[in-house]
Amino acid sequence: MPDIDSLLPAAHEAVDLARDMMRTMLPGVLTAKGDRDMASEVDLAIEQRVRAFLADRTPGVGFLGEEEGARGGDHGLTWSLDPVDGTVNFVHGSPLCAVSLGLVDGDRSVLGVIDLPFLGNRYWAAPAAGAFCDGVAIRASEVSALPEALVAIGDFAVGEDAAAKNRERFAILETLVPRVQRIRMLGTAATDLAWLAAGRLDALVMMSNKPWDTSAGTAIARSAGARIVDRDGSEHTFGSAATIACAPALADRLLPLLRDVL
Repeated sequence: MPDIDSLLPAAHEAVDLARDMMRTMLPGVLTAKGDRDMASEVDLAIEQRVRAFLADRTPGVGFLGEEEGARGGDHGLTWSLDPVDGTVNFVHGSPLCAVSLGLVDGDRSVLGVIDLPFLGNRYWAAPAAGAFCDGVAIRASEVSALPEALVAIGDFAVGEDAAAKNRERFAILETLVPRVQRIRMLGTAATDLAWLAAGRLDALVMMSNKPWDTSAGTAIARSAGARIVDRDGSEHTFGSAATIACAPALADRLLPLLRDVL
């Protein structure tokens, strides 16, 4: 098995390719994936380019992409790519979108690179390196009081069983709104987790866990000191049902509130 940190340069090069494509290509034709869910031509083009690049540079490592699925590997390691995290934002011209490339070892994210092409920031982390934004070390927030906390919420559900799933999301909002400083919904899980790692957000409550959305961000946020758990409070993994992350000093205040709702 290759050393995890030795794969970081290949991850940066792959994300360089994706960033440049996002900056220079228009969304193009949109392909429906379900109720109000879509992939753009850019999503597909980036995934194909990055998949081919990493197959050549890291041939023993598997690959999971949002648009075209999984390819097995030989070492228990898997790249996990969201080529355009926040496609709806991207299609509408919002700068809140990202390239998210994580590396998963078994069921745990261990390395991540997130680029925000239209904001000019790059976040990354690897086991021996720590967590960084644009080359500067980052740490999760030290906020400990809920009334001082800026909290991000994941997108509302669409598609099958959306009404039932959203009742839970509304209950979470009803619980948090009177207790925290502000709520934000950015529409991009990778940005949520990167900003949590850098202390720009104090908590994230996302009642889903699509690995391509979260693999890079959870590796970065964990390396920056954030606490990340599943909906039942167990440690977050590749197979978790939800992604709940926060500044470490908030955990004892936030997580019991959410358990009462969930």
